[in-house]
Order: sequence, then C-alpha cells, then structure tokens
Amino acid sequence: MTLFSPLTLPNGTSIPNRIVKAAMEENMCDANHAPSDALLRLYRAWAEGGAGLMLTGNVMVDRRAMTGPGGVVLEDDSHLERFTQWAKVARSGGAQVWMQISHPGRQMMAALGQETWSASAVPLDMGKLSNKFSVPKAMSVADIEEIQQRFTHTAQLAERAGFNGVQIHAAHGYLISQFLSPISNKREDAWGGGIENRARLLVDVVKAVRAVVSPHFAVAVKLNSADFQRGGFSPEDAQQVVQLLNALNVDVVELSGGSYEAPAMQGQARDGRTLAREAYFLEFAQSMMATARMPLMLTGGIRRKAVANNVVDSGVALVGIATALAINPSLPNAWRSGQDVAPELTPIAWKNKTMASLATMARVKYQLKRLSQDKTTKADISPLWALIAQQVVTSRQAKNYRQWMSAHSA
Repeated sequence: MTLFSPLTLPNGTSIPNRIVKAAMEENMCDANHAPSDALLRLYRAWAEGGAGLMLTGNVMVDRRAMTGPGGVVLEDDSHLERFTQWAKVARSGGAQVWMQISHPGRQMMAALGQETWSASAVPLDMGKLSNKFSVPKAMSVADIEEIQQRFTHTAQLAERAGFNGVQIHAAHGYLISQFLSPISNKREDAWGGGIENRARLLVDVVKAVRAVVSPHFAVAVKLNSADFQRGGFSPEDAQQVVQLLNALNVDVVELSGGSYEAPAMQGQARDGRTLAREAYFLEFAQSMMATARMPLMLTGGIRRKAVANNVVDSGVALVGIATALAINPSLPNAWRSGQDVAPELTPIAWKNKTMASLATMARVKYQLKRLSQDKTTKADISPLWALIAQQVVTSRQAKNYRQWMSAHSA
C-alpha cells in the first residue's frame, strides 16, 4: 500500500489514491446561502490538483445554526441545482467528493442573532472572547429528534445533487461533539451520563442516514480522538464510540481533535499534552486500529510527503491535508511527480493562543479566497493583517446573514 494506491471502501466504491482534501470552512455562499461561483472556482482548483477524495467545508443542516455567517446551507431543494454544479465541478478530476454536514450547537457567534442549542446549557469558555458566544439552550427531546431528521434530509439532498457521500461532523466541538463530551453534556436522561448515552445522537444520526441513502453512497464520521481538555472526551471514549460505529456500515472514520476552546486541530492542547509538529493525532489513530473495522483517516498538520507516507505505512488508510492544500492545491500531483514540496504558513508565536488560532484560520481563508479568484496564494501573509481583514469580512457577512434570515422569516 502506497500513498497513490486506490482504496476500496466498505460500500464497494473506490477512491483513486489515499490523499484527501480535508474540510476547511470556506464561508463562500451566494446570496441564497448556496454555493457561490467563487466556491466552484476554488473546488475546480482542487479537482485539478490530484487528491483522491475531497471533503467539503461545513454544509449546514439548519439555516438558523451557522458555523460562520457566509456558510452554505442545504435544508431543502430550493437551490439544489447550485449544489449539483458544485458536485460536478469537484468530481471533474476523478476524485470522490463527500459533503461534510454539520450543526454548530453552541459554537455559533452571538452576532448572528440566533438562539444556540447544545446538549446542556453550558457556555463556551473562550476567556475574554466568551461574550462573543451566547449561553446555549439545553435541547429538548423534540429538538434532538428534529436535528436527527435534518441531518438525514441533508444527506438525501447531497446524494440527489451528485455527491459521492457525506461526512457527519462529530468533532471540533460542534453539536454532536458537544453531546459526546462530558464537559458540555450534563444531561441526566437517555442522552447523558455514560459514553453510550452521550453517543446516542451520533449513532441515531448515522443509522438514519444510512437507512435513506443508497448502498454505494458513502457515510463517514469525523470524530475527535480527544477534546484535549481536562475532564473532556477522552481517547478511551473515542475507542468506545468507534466500537459502536463498527456495526453501522460506516465507510470511514476521520480522527481529529479539539474544539474552539482547545484548538488541537491546529496543534494546541489545553490539558498539558504536547502535540507533534505534524500528524498530530497519529498516535491515537494507531491505537484505534485494533478497534476499528472501517478505514481510518488522519488529519492534522500534515504537509510533507515523508510524513504522509509514514501515516499510510502505519496502516491508516487515508491522509487528510488541509492547510497545505490551501497553499498549494496541486500538492498531490507534485508529490506524484517526485517533487518534495512542503507548503507551510509561518508559525504564529503570539502568547494569546485564542487570538493565534483565529489568525491561523484567517490566513487559511485568505489563501482560499485567492484560489477562488484564480490567483496564486501568499503563504507569507501577515497574521495580524489577515485577522483584521477577516474580521471585516465576517462582520459584513454577519450583517448579510441577519438580513437574509429576516427576509426568510418574512
């Protein structure tokens, strides 16, 4: 098995190589919160770059619940033709393309003006930035049932639009991850307490999605290997969740980690652990291989071919790459041709880790914007400039979103 060997999934379909364009939040919707022309140009660049699988950024299952104000929403078929165009462009280079479907729960900015939901009424701990997020409402049983139905319906629409699969986002502190974590889940009913109860929402969503899509449509899960917070979702919890998923015809489990509070997906832990410079979660993935019956995917900081080869050699089936592909969308083709390139953003040495995390995301979004304009990327962009520019864009998008929601409600 090599980095460019095909992978046959449990559903019988094949991915042409082991390199995955991992999900990044593009926030490039059009006026209807459907895929914009800019988003299609961005995915054309990746389609021509040689990855075997592409995962979209967050597609929201509920217009009232957004991970970002410029996010794409798929809750009905009003603009399904735009999603069909997105799938066609993304698949044009031969890769499989899966839609990442998500709900932010409490990780939604208060500036968007919407009520936030979570497993329990536990606010985010973001230090001085905590007031940017509202205290969430603890979800009722009816709310939980509605969320399950929304994930299921969005998956059906994704298949109708021509995507090859969906990835259910249960990581990075979003809603399903909030149910999984004992920090944010204080429930005392069937969705709280032990890990089997905390995993109930994820298990029910996977079952419901698998029941309504075709057998060859991929159903994947993105799962934290850990929260990287004391008292949070642990590696032992993750193993038990994977055991539950083993029986549900899941095609791939992607292992990542962290949340807004502890952005381990950027190499930052909050529980004293030191993360590797690249392949942050490889140790966790290796420990999971004895448990998982489905292929595993590893994402987190990978930018060098030697590291990617090491991940595949260890037995992990798929290598997820995000930031490096935001800088160089043709990285897979470059590696295939023997070029030893390793795209990288200069590290941010700020003492405020929350601000450093926001600046990192802003620099990545700057690269995505340039790619969507058919321009070359600029990896040396100033983190402060990128952060300020992104705040301006986010503020404008938040205003547009509030106006859109007002018109939608009317």
